Amino acid sequence: MNAWQNQLYFGDNLNILREYLPSESVDLIYLDPPFNSKATYNVLFAEKSGDASVAQITAFDDTWHWGREAEEAFHDLITTGPVKLSHLIAAFRSFLGQNDMMAYIVMMAIRLVELHRVLKPTGSIYLHCDPTASHYIKLLLDSIFEVKNFRNEIIWKRSQPKAHAVTRFSRSHDTIFFYAKSEKTKFAQQYSRYKEDYVKKFYRHIEPETGRIFQLGDLTNPNRNRPNLTYEFPPGSGITRVWRWTQEKMMKAWKDGMIVIPEQGGVPRLKRYFNELKGTLLTDIWVDIEHLHGSNKEWLKYPTQKPEALLYRIIKTSSNEGDVVLDPFCGCGTATVVAERLKRRWIGIDITHLAITLIKKRLRDTFGESLSDFRVIGAPTDWTSAAALAEHNRHQFEWWALSLVDARPAQDKRKGPDTGVDGYIYFFDDNTEKPKKIVVQVKSGAVSVAQVRDLKGVLEREKAALGAFLTLKEPSRQMLAEAAAAGYYEPEQLNGLKFPRLQVLTIADLLAGKQLEHPKFGAATFKSAPKQRKGPVPEDTQKNLL
Repeated sequence: MNAWQNQLYFGDNLNILREYLPSESVDLIYLDPPFNSKATYNVLFAEKSGDASVAQITAFDDTWHWGREAEEAFHDLITTGPVKLSHLIAAFRSFLGQNDMMAYIVMMAIRLVELHRVLKPTGSIYLHCDPTASHYIKLLLDSIFEVKNFRNEIIWKRSQPKAHAVTRFSRSHDTIFFYAKSEKTKFAQQYSRYKEDYVKKFYRHIEPETGRIFQLGDLTNPNRNRPNLTYEFPPGSGITRVWRWTQEKMMKAWKDGMIVIPEQGGVPRLKRYFNELKGTLLTDIWVDIEHLHGSNKEWLKYPTQKPEALLYRIIKTSSNEGDVVLDPFCGCGTATVVAERLKRRWIGIDITHLAITLIKKRLRDTFGESLSDFRVIGAPTDWTSAAALAEHNRHQFEWWALSLVDARPAQDKRKGPDTGVDGYIYFFDDNTEKPKKIVVQVKSGAVSVAQVRDLKGVLEREKAALGAFLTLKEPSRQMLAEAAAAGYYEPEQLNGLKFPRLQVLTIADLLAGKQLEHPKFGAATFKSAPKQRKGPVPEDTQKNLL
């Protein structure tokens, strides 16, 4: 049996689920799909240019529109889907007609059918959504996973409401639907931190010898008809009660310092230490996890990014070490990072190379050499598959090619005129703290010496230190000669090192391991994730609350 490797897939999750994932192979599914809110999300890159603006690159449109793909999904659901789901989808279409919401429903439904298939009988699914379509999603889940397997509608309260509302109440929560595959599902009860005012009110005593805080609890038995537990304690005190414990156990607890006898007399009390408590039993309303914003260290400026604490709670609740966690809309990879830290196996799927590049970098930044082996599936690995990607989707090819040299895309695929720059790399090679720039151009079609000559002009216009011309096709001798004529970039503080100012690199060369030559100091594309260790977060004893 082959050793497990974690998996990161590029492509449509529906196709990947059908082609690669066997039935009943996944222990836990978390998905945070597009909400059909008609918003375009962007990846914001770490800005090295020194100006106030940020590069906003479209990662995905979160609205599916009614068209041929939605019509085909509708037909498949009606003709081959589960009977209850087929009836529900037909009713939805009768009610909604052929619009974007109906497209969203059928595209989600056909994926949920596949997610149900790959989930083990002991598995769970957590679907994260907002009020825009949550009422429709709930019905889909009921029909696919069955009403009896519904566990919770979790309300995750936002720390800040969404925008200012004039004609309605401001929205301040997301919804997470929790369903089991069967009655055999795994579930480990979780606890939240006690509030500071609760601790101060009830844990007012401090043990001088240890500094531990405690409260005094009742030792009497609520059942008054227990003759065997009715006795005088302490002996000779004249205090007779029906106690919780036998006389032998009471005497031992007193000897061990666990029972306090009031100085002025009165009923003995039991010490209950604060640091021995697990916390408050967690309910389906989560108010103790903040949404990410600019001051959070883990924030990568990915607009749909969720806090690691949220995924930590879900993964700890519904999986064990070694279990397989699947995120079919993995975005910036929070679920994969937390699964890795908690020693789970993981599978991530995303439809953009931009996200795949970000996830790979985030995992490597976070775990370094301790990162478990993983493979990227669906991304080109040779010239033929690279050419196929270029033929299928030029923009995805461009983003993928830029990732080979760790460059960030220069502009949204739908915005602005062609500036001759497809990507940027920033680096530092001196102590001035002023970044230097590399401009990158990607070509998937025919190439010519005129294009290299034009890139030389772009270098001057952009005041760039270096330029890179990435091409799928083989360059001519004239193109290589034109690039060589641009000369060298020679940093003053790097002891005579020099780098070709304009470099022509083929996709085949890059796949074979050839690298763009440039100073490496401070080179960055995405905002880096903070380093972490594997294993669970140490339990918070909350001693610092007092």
